[in-house]
Amino acid sequence: MEITVEMIKTLRDRTNAGMMDCKKALQETGGDMEEAVAYLRQKGLAVAHKRAARETSEGQVWAFVAPDHRSGVLLEVNCETDFVAKTPDFAELGAKLVGHLAGVALETVEEFLAHPSPHLPELTVADYLNDIIAKTGEAIRVRHFTRYTGDLVVAYIHYGGRIGVLLEMSGTDPTPEALAAAKDAAMQVAATSPLAVSRENLSPDVVNKEKAIFEAQARESGKPEKIIERMVAGRLEKFYKEVCLLEQPFVKNSDITVAQFLKDASEPGGQELKVRRFTRYQIGA
Repeated sequence: MEITVEMIKTLRDRTNAGMMDCKKALQETGGDMEEAVAYLRQKGLAVAHKRAARETSEGQVWAFVAPDHRSGVLLEVNCETDFVAKTPDFAELGAKLVGHLAGVALETVEEFLAHPSPHLPELTVADYLNDIIAKTGEAIRVRHFTRYTGDLVVAYIHYGGRIGVLLEMSGTDPTPEALAAAKDAAMQVAATSPLAVSRENLSPDVVNKEKAIFEAQARESGKPEKIIERMVAGRLEKFYKEVCLLEQPFVKNSDITVAQFLKDASEPGGQELKVRRFTRYQIGA
């Protein structure tokens, strides 16, 4: 008996098992729907939907950057345990998904899950995830992804895939010198977790919240208002140097800032190296 996609989807709707497992069940039972349901239940594959409700605090971050460094994607996929996060099946899943994302114009996780799978176009990415859930016995979720397109895009993956950075620079071509500087900037983001490229890019809400805290702390000192203003201004300056990428001490040479590093790196090539934006993902954060 021919096993059709409609039969496979019907069985999946009834059992929440992976599409490939449903196909195998129908093949093993000669297309008998009720026997296929029993087959899956005996194999324990029909509980994938229950696993999906469990907490996923582990996982990995993957990146895909085009060979010309004009575009890239950063992807985080979560699972329940570090053990599964380090398995070949999980590594293959992430590599396939981030490569697939790089070739499609999708903007949300929901769109991606409904998109054709990278290994079987008649199935969806969600079906592919269900297959891996059934195989690993753990809940697996695509948490989020970021896509950049620009003058120069680089990625940096750190700590066994637990931290990943996608960074875009503007006003420069992807020369070897610019790429090296961009990768150093991405490494800086991975190491120091800045909130913004510069103080101008910081959210006013974040700045106002910090300022209010500093003011409350300063007033406890009982000093005059003018002194309090200077105290708050000084603490804000320190805050900017901690959370703004360009004002941070450069991790490879703490005697200079990231801004100075980029200025120095710009001079030999004659192009001004500017960080336009970045995204940093960290497992568990």
